Amino acid sequence: MKLGFHTGYWSAGPPPGAAAAVAAADELGLDSVWPAEAYGSDALTPLAWWGATTSRVRLGTGIMQMSARTPTATAMAALTLDHLSGGRFVLGLGASGPQVVEGWYGQPYAKPLARTREYVSIVRDVLRREAPVTAPGPAYPLPLAGGEGKPLRSTVHPLRADLPIHLAAQGPKNTALAAEIADGWLPAFFSPRLDGAAREHLDAGFGRRSGSLRSAAEFEVCASVPVAVGADVESAAALLKPHLALYIGGMGSASTNFHREAILRLGYTEACEAVTARYLAGDKAGAAAAVPTELVLDVALAGSPSDLASQVRTWEATCVTTLIVQTDPRALPAVAAALTP
Repeated sequence: MKLGFHTGYWSAGPPPGAAAAVAAADELGLDSVWPAEAYGSDALTPLAWWGATTSRVRLGTGIMQMSARTPTATAMAALTLDHLSGGRFVLGLGASGPQVVEGWYGQPYAKPLARTREYVSIVRDVLRREAPVTAPGPAYPLPLAGGEGKPLRSTVHPLRADLPIHLAAQGPKNTALAAEIADGWLPAFFSPRLDGAAREHLDAGFGRRSGSLRSAAEFEVCASVPVAVGADVESAAALLKPHLALYIGGMGSASTNFHREAILRLGYTEACEAVTARYLAGDKAGAAAAVPTELVLDVALAGSPSDLASQVRTWEATCVTTLIVQTDPRALPAVAAALTP
């Protein structure tokens, strides 16, 4: 199992130490770095800016929201960064959720699986550059019917026509779709306890996979995993509880929260109800306190360096091929040392 680094979401500005951590990831031999994107900073600009100082580490978007860009715009950015990085770019895509798609981008969220399939197909057509790109729609018709446009082909020859595309997914159907049409899966809140179910969902998608794609044996599972180093498990877990409380109680809408649904599949119904109630009441500290340490250890790594080294062994037996560390950028060298044999 390889190690990657997730640079995290920006708050009022860039995460302190992020640029140095990206450089350290390259020097330490980590597999990849992944900037985030929500409704503040984008994923492409930091990747290009910080990635310009690297030479080995893969540069992945974790994730680019599909509603933020048309498929052809995404393909243009992907082929551009792949050229500039010498073939190190990984295109991480995701449908996001209705709160962001409808509230920030002003687009309908309906039928995310169908839209994802259509989106990825167009991106692949651009990258293959075999013919001018056409698409029937309904979400992304090319060219626009009744207009003056005509089918176009990229003026730039992609460095890699098979540039890897990874899909962020949490539900069973989305996970199977990733295995069917993508080169990798980007799960959040993965738990080794549900590895068997994850493999079943992936196998369902592999059974429908096209022979034109990379083989299922080459498929990657790059899981973002929160990690905190502390004097002991409890003190380190306390550092991660506000993060989990935010995703359980503060992300998505009141009726749709894919992150909370992932936690519910682990069996934490009462904890999710308590966290959500306190978060929505404005009691963020109380919401964090309601996150059980057991839950933290189900989806994250927390403790002393020796605790981390022991906990990561469980992950090595799962379908995860790359563990993307989500940690304070300034702690990355210590975390990497603890997780590297």
